[in-house]
Amino acid sequence: MVPLIYLKYTRRKSMTVYEELKARGLIAQVTNEEEISKMVNEGKAVFYIGFDPTADSLHVGHFMALCLMKRLQMAGNKPIALMGGGTGMIGDPSGRTDMRTMMTKETIEHNCKCFKKQMERFIDFGEGKAIMVNNADWLLDLNYIEFLRDIGPHFSVNRMLAAECYKQRMEKGLSFLEFNYMLMQGFDFYMLYQKYGCNMEFGGDDQWSNMLAGTELIRRKLGKDAHAMTITLLLNSEGKKMGKTANGAVWLDPEKTTPYDFYQYWRNVDDGDVIKCLKLLTFLPIEEILAMEAWEGAKLNEAKEILAFELTKLVHGEEEANKAQSAAKALFAGGGSLENMPSFTISMEDARDGVFDIITLLHKSRLVATRSEGRRAVEQGGVVVNDEKVTDFAATFKPEELQGEGLIVRKGKKKFCKVTL
Repeated sequence: MVPLIYLKYTRRKSMTVYEELKARGLIAQVTNEEEISKMVNEGKAVFYIGFDPTADSLHVGHFMALCLMKRLQMAGNKPIALMGGGTGMIGDPSGRTDMRTMMTKETIEHNCKCFKKQMERFIDFGEGKAIMVNNADWLLDLNYIEFLRDIGPHFSVNRMLAAECYKQRMEKGLSFLEFNYMLMQGFDFYMLYQKYGCNMEFGGDDQWSNMLAGTELIRRKLGKDAHAMTITLLLNSEGKKMGKTANGAVWLDPEKTTPYDFYQYWRNVDDGDVIKCLKLLTFLPIEEILAMEAWEGAKLNEAKEILAFELTKLVHGEEEANKAQSAAKALFAGGGSLENMPSFTISMEDARDGVFDIITLLHKSRLVATRSEGRRAVEQGGVVVNDEKVTDFAATFKPEELQGEGLIVRKGKKKFCKVTL
């Protein structure tokens, strides 16, 4: 991936860093606004955000945290990216109605390495800058009895059960394994405070109870003040978490979600979500974004293109953002370059009796998640190949039709792929 160029943090001169965070709608809850704003504005916050390595790629759900870390680092504050190599062995119950799948140590270690590679696009891990640590270093070797005696007395079970993160799981049955998660996260903050002078924790608004556990543990054990701030969850206008599609999560790894598909996700957000996403996720001056609030019709579509381009550039680099934008214009506006559209090379191993059926083309090119979804798309009249609608799910194509320029396969109005042999 092309290294990210760290641009000078641009904001209105009369607006402090903390005031801009508020103006963008990033801040949800804080423990002590006066103290937190002072630390952030003066570049004295040593803050951490935790990432449990539940997959081998970060996704849009992590985007808010990464953008916040970047903003604050630009303002002189020091980020700590905490990999949950230890807590990942348990699984966070926050926002869950079911128990997370247990992972092996090897899987967790692999995922942590993948996370760091992607984070380096957002955060400067140079000497004296941001640091990355793993809570496996202090959690995996804990003596259970010693931990209970040392940490257990500072946690009230009554207060824990009243926490929102446990309420949802209580309905289906909260395991004792998950019940320990709040103690683990509180202990993380306690250790980071002592090891690295970490004085602040940031996280999603659904983490509030876990974060307060850490500030309270530090106060009780060390007699010191530590702070917590939650950031707004990335929700759409219907109150649902953004970053999900019919095919699953929108990933930051280009092998899992192509730069074009990433661009298209943001290009197609609902009208009511455009300005909010521009404020929360881009680094455009807040004045420019506020001016867009009055845009309607074609101008609102222009705002969507700006959003898609800025976020694709941030994650995949300017070259890939330009390619994705060019492909989108070629497909939807009759301009731009078709050579930049998403493409897939199929092999004769995928042929049946020497030909390729339409369902295989749809599935292999990731236009559909399953073959049954592909069949439904054909039956509903939503599949087009080289500008001709395909209505028979048994339709096939000869190898020579996929050679050279290949076939442009479209599912619905917004999903395209060039398939070649």
